[in-house]
Amino acid sequence: MTMQQTPLLMHRLMDRGAMLQPDVEVQTATETGVRSQTMLETRNRAHQLAHALNDAGVQIGDRVATFMWNGARHLEAYHAVACMGAVVHTLNIRLAPVDLEYIINHAEDKVIIVDADILPLLEKLAGKMPSVEKIIVAAEPGFENWSTSLPNAIDYEEFIQDKPKKYDWPEIDENSAMGLCYTSGTTGKPKGVMYTHRANYLHTISIAMTDVMGLSATDTLLGIVPMFHANAWGLPWVATMLGMKQVYPHRFMVPDHLARLIMDCDVTISAGVPTIWQGIKGLMESKPDQYKFKALGRLTCGGSAPPPSLIEWFWNELGVEMVQGWGMTETSPLATISRRTSKRKHLAMSDAERAANQAKAGLPIPGLEIEIFDDQWNPLPHDGKAFGELLIRGPWICSEYFNNPQPDKFHDGWLVTGDVAKIDPEGYIIITDRSKDLIKSGGEWISSVDLENHIVGLAGVAQACVVAHPHPKWDERPVALVIKKPGADLTAEQVVSHCESKFARWQLPDDVLFVESIPLTATGKMDKKVVRAQLEADGYQLPDQR
Repeated sequence: MTMQQTPLLMHRLMDRGAMLQPDVEVQTATETGVRSQTMLETRNRAHQLAHALNDAGVQIGDRVATFMWNGARHLEAYHAVACMGAVVHTLNIRLAPVDLEYIINHAEDKVIIVDADILPLLEKLAGKMPSVEKIIVAAEPGFENWSTSLPNAIDYEEFIQDKPKKYDWPEIDENSAMGLCYTSGTTGKPKGVMYTHRANYLHTISIAMTDVMGLSATDTLLGIVPMFHANAWGLPWVATMLGMKQVYPHRFMVPDHLARLIMDCDVTISAGVPTIWQGIKGLMESKPDQYKFKALGRLTCGGSAPPPSLIEWFWNELGVEMVQGWGMTETSPLATISRRTSKRKHLAMSDAERAANQAKAGLPIPGLEIEIFDDQWNPLPHDGKAFGELLIRGPWICSEYFNNPQPDKFHDGWLVTGDVAKIDPEGYIIITDRSKDLIKSGGEWISSVDLENHIVGLAGVAQACVVAHPHPKWDERPVALVIKKPGADLTAEQVVSHCESKFARWQLPDDVLFVESIPLTATGKMDKKVVRAQLEADGYQLPDQR
């Protein structure tokens, strides 16, 4: 053995930025403007939070949940919880109460840190979170006078007040857990993906590479991707490691506010789902003289594939490169990347050819292996024509779910992604379908089967089929086809109202169509491919497009 066996622990990265660039700002949008603190202050506050959590009984391996928007305090929680050896469990604030209750209890969260303005969402779970011992409330300007019915609640600033600004991070096994994120991207209960220090360390280093996101200490990040969703694509970790200036929009996620932040804070890079960038595009087309992005150089787009026309617009009109990434909660999450120029031969391509390449899911990030297989687990050719089940493996890829065995999701050391894809001769991944008929709306998964199972529980429903239908803003929206029982008096409004008892508003069907029959496959299953094709052939339009 010739090299030191230093454990790959996140504290070795997270304290670095403040040491090298202590005066760089971390900014959070508020009701009254932008609240700023330096990188050094952020680092010191993270150490204070670690002391406060430790004094409150949080030990190595304990789960500390965050129920927060993107902001400086959420970044402090990332830093403190992970580096002290506990597990930062990010709770998706968009989930329905029934899913949040399950996730909190399945993870056995010990503490929850919550933003004051969304306290009412958490209060719906009062008395249903037996493992939670303390609620820490983070209040931005305008919400300082919060109150709550939840027990053992304390203000964030009071919680960390007078705590030491230096915490001695423990030296633990690099395979210890440091993060937990639940995915509801398949049927049944949400499943937890537990991130280790080693996995997140390697993922953080990798996405900073020039051919991936090309991040540097001179960049300014506008962090739009939710920090409660798959590590915000890893960007808070790498930005803190490098000492980048960071800007977080908190709850102000509308296009005009985001555009103002990009302009006023000299943002050089941002990341979000296609609906975000479609909104920015529409805003700038309607108000061409109001917003000038003098520093912005690239955007990372993920969650679903951006249309080539959107990629071309940002390049042609703004000179901004749209970098497409593909991944899953289970892949930490970034797995592939597609850039304007990913290979030397691309230098001679036209803008249209480059945009077409950028619209593909992309090339595997160094360190990962991606392959497509047929239904007998035989590898398929990379000819851009053959398509099969997409599998992936590597040092930051999930190998099992947290306390929830799912053997069908793993095969011989590979993660079975649930996507159907092609791989072209250049190595680009091209996603063609989703094997589980999931619906991806605004970058979030909706389970068609969960909706179907709930709808058929409504009196008067004989059968239900939920499929995705294209939407220009949200990418896809759910449409429910329902067969009534003989003599049943049922309306579309009743079906949607029934769904509201279990699902969040953004998961509800956009339309309910009453039909006489639903196409079936040879094995008696609903043939959703035929349903989707029939809707398209009939010229069907969603209600807001009619």
